[in-house]
This record gives sequence, C-alpha cells and structure tokens, in this order.
Amino acid sequence: MPSHPLIGTIVVGIVLAFVFGAVANRCRVSPLVGYLLAGVAVGPHTPGFVADSSLAGQLAEIGVILLMFGVGLHFSLKDLLAVRSIAVPGAILQIVLVTPLGMGVAWALGWSRGAGLVFGLALAVASTVVLLRALSERHLIETMRGHIAVGWLIVEDLATVVALVLLPPLAGWLKGEPVAGAEIVVPVGITLAKVAVFVVLMLLVGRRVIPWILHVTAHTGSRELFRLSVLAVALGVAYVASELFGVSFALGAFFAGMVMSESQLSQQAAEQTLPLRDAFAVLFFVSVGMLFNPAIVIDAIWPLLAVLAIIVAAKAVASTVIMLVLRQRWEAALTIGAGRAQIGEFSFIIAALAVSLEIFPQLGRDLIVAGAMGSILINPLIFSVAERLRHRLAPRLPEAEPEEKLHATTLTGHTVLVGYGRVGGVIAEACRAQGAKLVVIEEAEPIIERLRAEGVEVFPGQFPPDELLAAANIAQARLLFVAIPNSFEAGQFVEQARRANPGLTIIARGHSDTEVDYLEKLGANATVMGEREIASAMIVRAFG
Repeated sequence: MPSHPLIGTIVVGIVLAFVFGAVANRCRVSPLVGYLLAGVAVGPHTPGFVADSSLAGQLAEIGVILLMFGVGLHFSLKDLLAVRSIAVPGAILQIVLVTPLGMGVAWALGWSRGAGLVFGLALAVASTVVLLRALSERHLIETMRGHIAVGWLIVEDLATVVALVLLPPLAGWLKGEPVAGAEIVVPVGITLAKVAVFVVLMLLVGRRVIPWILHVTAHTGSRELFRLSVLAVALGVAYVASELFGVSFALGAFFAGMVMSESQLSQQAAEQTLPLRDAFAVLFFVSVGMLFNPAIVIDAIWPLLAVLAIIVAAKAVASTVIMLVLRQRWEAALTIGAGRAQIGEFSFIIAALAVSLEIFPQLGRDLIVAGAMGSILINPLIFSVAERLRHRLAPRLPEAEPEEKLHATTLTGHTVLVGYGRVGGVIAEACRAQGAKLVVIEEAEPIIERLRAEGVEVFPGQFPPDELLAAANIAQARLLFVAIPNSFEAGQFVEQARRANPGLTIIARGHSDTEVDYLEKLGANATVMGEREIASAMIVRAFG
C-alpha cells in the first residue's frame, strides 16, 4: 500500500477506470465493464497494487448519496405518492417471491434456515446506482416508468434499513437460538419512529430551510459558494439522516434533493453536482470489482450460476409479472423487470453484517459479490432484450393508462429547438416574433405542460435523440437550435441531425473553445459561446 492510501485509491481507481473504460468503449462494450475490471485489477485478489477496499467503499457511498440527491432534484412528493400503490406492493411482493429462491440455494449448501433467509433477502434487493444509471442513459428517470422504479427503490431501501436493525438482535434466532419477542418489536418500533420523524422534519422544516439556504447563497454571487452549499446540503442531510435517525445515506440524500426541487435554483443545483456524481459513481463500480474474488468461479461455479439465475432471470420475471398483475402497461413492466435484474450496495451491506454476526460463512458474501458483478455486466443486455420485447408485444394492457408516445409532427420548413431553459426560452420568443413554425424538445415536465397549454408542439426529452429528431421531422426542418448546456448530449443532437439533414442550418451553444470546436466538428454551422458574446456586447456598449 502507498503512504497515502486515500490518494492512492482515488488516483489509481480513476486512472484505471478511464483506461479500461476507454478500451471497453473502443470494443463497443459498455464502459461499466471497464470500470469493474479496473476494480478487479486493484483488488486484493490480483497481483500488483492493492487499493484500500474500505476507503473505496466509502467513496462509492458518496456516489450513491450524490446520485440519489440528483434523482430527488427531479422528483416531488406528488410524484412519489402517485406511484405508492404500485411501488409499495410491488417491492414487497418481489422480496417475498425472490427470497425463498435464495433460501433454497443456501439450504442446498448446508446452511441454516436463518442463513438462507438473510441470503435470499440480499439477492432480492437491487442496486440504486446500477438502476438509476440505466434509467438515466435511456432518459427514463422523469417518465412514469422511472417514477415507479425510484419509488420501488425507496421501499426496498426502507426494508433494508429494517433488516439491518433486526439482524443483530435476531442473530441468535437465525442461528437456531431462542429470542424474546420484545427483542424484535422494540427495535422495529424505534426504527420506524425514527424514519417517520426524519420524513416529517424534512417535509415541514427542510422544505423551508433548504431552498432558503440555496437562495441566500445564490445572492452572494459566488458560484463556488453555491456549489459548496449544494454539496453541503446533500452530504450533510444524508449524514445526519444516517447518524441520528438510522435512515440510509441514499434515502436521506433523496429527501434532501426532493425538498430542494421546490427551489427555482434546483436545475442549477443539479448541474453543479453532475461532475461529482459521475466521478463517484465510477468509483462505485471500481469498488464492486475490488470485492470480486475470481477463484469463486472455479471453487463454487454451480452455486454461483444458481445465484445469477435468481438475480438475472427470476427477479426480472417476478417483477414483470407483478407489474402486470398490478394492471400496469407492458412498457413499464418490462422496464421494471429489466431494472431489477441486478444487485449491489444494499446486498453488500446485508452480506457484510451477516458474515460479521456469523449468520452465514464468507462464501455467502463471495457469492453475493460475484452475483453482483455478473448481473451488472449482464444488465445492459437485459435492457436490450426488454426493449425488443417492448416493440414486439402489445403496446399496453387494455386497462392501463396509455403511455406517452412520439407522434411525428406534420410541419415542414420549420425550426426545431432543443432545450427550453433560460437560453432556449429567449430563442423561442424570437422565433415566435418572426412567425417561424416551432417544435420544441424539452425534458422538464412543468415546461412541457405550459408549452402545450400555449399551443406549442413539444416532445418530451426522455426519448433517445434519434427518435426525438425523427418525430420532430428534422429531415425536412429548416433550422435547428441546440440550447442545452451539456455539450456531450448536445453533440448527439448535432451529429444525428446533420446525418439526417445535410442541408440543415444548426446553431448550438458552447461554454468553451473546446466545446465550440467539438460541436462544429460534429456538424454545427455556428456555435455561440456565452462568455464571448457577453464580452462583445459589453464592448459595443462601451465603444459603440
């Protein structure tokens, strides 16, 4: 180990994640494969540099906190309550159905019934990071499917909190020793009371204090302080939730983001935390790879295959069937089924505690880690299969609410605007003043509803860029404005629009010379950099 284990773990983890991730991307494989292999390379089971696995786990926890905080920024209490009738019974039913399968594997290995129960529970819950990353890549977080998936995660999170509280007092009973009823009822009652107090405090006090902190900091005019205030709220609330109320970091961060979403500065807060969210999410996958012991593939191949079958197949099927039983549409059922076909951080926590309490042996933890790594690698394929099935099967069940579809515009010679924020809104007003026919692509639901009420044709941005541009009839459009601030996402729109319409005039938005060059190489006719335009306007005002 180096003399500075924290620095060494971060530096080597990120550098190797970049190298392996770039190679994976070059081989047309998900970069997640590279991140996991980077973790294996620096783990204790391979020669060479060995990173500090405990530090890597804590750094990964920060990634979970920031990720759930970001999701909360796009959520509201209304969104959460809207899916409670699906998420609550769905999550509970899935745990009830999948846990006995894990118990069967444990019993086949000769473990006790209690050990099988805990092992099955660890296989029944899913990874927040993996699911949210999959939803984000497919622009599904702000859809009804995404809301159901997040609500499902929250219920599983609460179930995990209760399980972690119960494991120590129940350890003896799980190993066959007698336990008094009070040892079960009292801890559960205290845990539920703490969770309730935390939720009430966040809804009554947090909804006022957190947006106020954001606005006061914004008025200082310091971008650095504003970014720091966002991180302080996200990490601070998550830490307090864990230390004082026994709530998980992820759940605390989610509620912090949800109450902050009521501030007008929530979008800016989301942008400020995005780079850190991405960096620490990568460290999460590296930490998973570090835990993996390759020897288990040889020493316990049949139990491992059984565990993978439960995680990848049984959980996917069970979740899909549960969604259909709850009278949900095929699209939602397949998405939730694919999203549940993996395990991660919650399972590791349960397994680590079970091993420390001697409920099941180290082999149980190794099987869970190996199952997690295998399922994370397979999960993108499961999503691809689900997407193909979605196109082949009936679009929705007769009783289900219809999901929003993309119906192509009939306009030609029109203007397409991607992003209706502070910049896009001004562009749209100018287009209207010129009498231009306008089609808007936007992610924020409130803006979408307002534009439709005003008679503007708008497409929800959760669909892939190629589908959105096709629906906007980009092939016959006259002009495209790409006003979103994310240059990588903007580049996808520019590149695919240029491919579909070589004669299209494309004007994009950049924040640096590098971004300007990047967008223009992809096909933008002109790219406007905000700082440069401000400087030009100031010069004109000063010197005429």
